Amino acid sequence: MNIGLFGGSFDPIHRGHLALAQAAAERYELKQVLFVPANVSPHKQKQALTPFVHRYAMVALATEEQRHFIPSLLEAPAELRSASTGQRPVATKSVATSAPSYSIDTVRLLKQTLKKADRLYFLIGIDAFREIAKWREAKALLAECAFVVASRPGFSLKDVAESLPEGVRPPAAVTKPFQKQAASGDLVLPGLTLHLLEGVQQNVSATTIREAAAQGKPLGRWLEPRVADYIRKMGLYRQEKGNRNP
Repeated sequence: MNIGLFGGSFDPIHRGHLALAQAAAERYELKQVLFVPANVSPHKQKQALTPFVHRYAMVALATEEQRHFIPSLLEAPAELRSASTGQRPVATKSVATSAPSYSIDTVRLLKQTLKKADRLYFLIGIDAFREIAKWREAKALLAECAFVVASRPGFSLKDVAESLPEGVRPPAAVTKPFQKQAASGDLVLPGLTLHLLEGVQQNVSATTIREAAAQGKPLGRWLEPRVADYIRKMGLYRQEKGNRNP
């Protein structure tokens, strides 16, 4: 079975996230896509995140009607490890307490629960992928599973190749001809496979959403109705100053 893993802060989860997951599910025949909210994001440790319980609740609400979209507690704080969302399957083990949630740990933990025939796909946007070389054990992470990178106009295949960590990054002489090639198709190198997914780019920014929520503006253009209603009822982002990253 093909399984997707989609991690992020999801602060909040928006239609851009859902579009990426759905496109990947259709293209690569993913039977499940696990949405994994980070407890403490390694890339945003200096920025306050909305409490995990709210971000997880929004993921559960946003994915409620898609049976193959599964909210996951893989990176939940300890007190929520045994939480459940009713009859929908969730991961109840956790790699995180108050420590940063590293993708390599999450992937390894998840793979312990998979069958030998299962294939894992790691979903990520191209902007985040551009920083992949800075991630913990990046080379090992790329070898653990196939990557699905959501591309967008303005990025070339050369940009993607040059984002790879040292040791798997092709030499400059090899990537130079890629400059004029759009970031599409597959990039298969020793120790890694990248699937470049086009056509899912949406003009959605979590920062914009939080700023709009802070001002009491309607959020329906970016969010599933259940998520927008949850933000309104819980009063989330009312103190947002617009100084956090999406």
